[in-house]
Amino acid sequence: MTNKISYKYFKTSPEIIQLAVMYYVRYPLSYRQVEDILSERGIDICHESIRFWVTRFGASFAKKIRNQRAAYHSNWRWHLDEVFVKINGEKFLLWRAVDHEGEVLEAFVSKRRCKRTALKFIKKLMKKYCNPHEIVTDKLASYGAALNTLGAKQLQNTTQYHNNRCENSHLPFRRRERAMQKFRSAATLQRFATVHGSIYNHFNHERHLETRQVYKQKRAAALTEWRKICAA
Repeated sequence: MTNKISYKYFKTSPEIIQLAVMYYVRYPLSYRQVEDILSERGIDICHESIRFWVTRFGASFAKKIRNQRAAYHSNWRWHLDEVFVKINGEKFLLWRAVDHEGEVLEAFVSKRRCKRTALKFIKKLMKKYCNPHEIVTDKLASYGAALNTLGAKQLQNTTQYHNNRCENSHLPFRRRERAMQKFRSAATLQRFATVHGSIYNHFNHERHLETRQVYKQKRAAALTEWRKICAA
């Protein structure tokens, strides 16, 4: 059982802190936009306070969500892909892994697109989630070389269009990147990608596959679970 998150010495109630962090990470909003939304609800909070809360509590919330959902991840199929992110005019790579349901498993920032980086990324995944039955990638040679080193080349699937699941998982991140007006450093990108992936997993439901009633039930359950996870 993970330790509870401490809100000691914070004058603002934990419920407001949780709400502000959830709004900022879950939706493509800026700190000032979250401040305005809370202000409309009678909560007078400075945007700098929201920035501090996201930095202070975001990683803790995300870690508790990952621990809570660890037993529910499926190793049937992984989808791996990488996307370029420009930071101060310099290109970095954000490697992402999702399962067959679109759950973000891992986000990893690197400068290079080589075998060594792909090997480090896949090793990190296997250490955390064990080996999958299938790994879907694009035709980047680094994936094949890394899997060959691990003796898992037979798991790779590079069939065209089969990796659309991971390609589509980049879209919420790209919307968030535009709202944040890009990132300032690789460390900021790594920290936010990890937090965003976990919290997005928690609230993400495949709305197009569910009836309105089922969607409302799942949405209410996710909010209830969020309050329990972030409880003081």
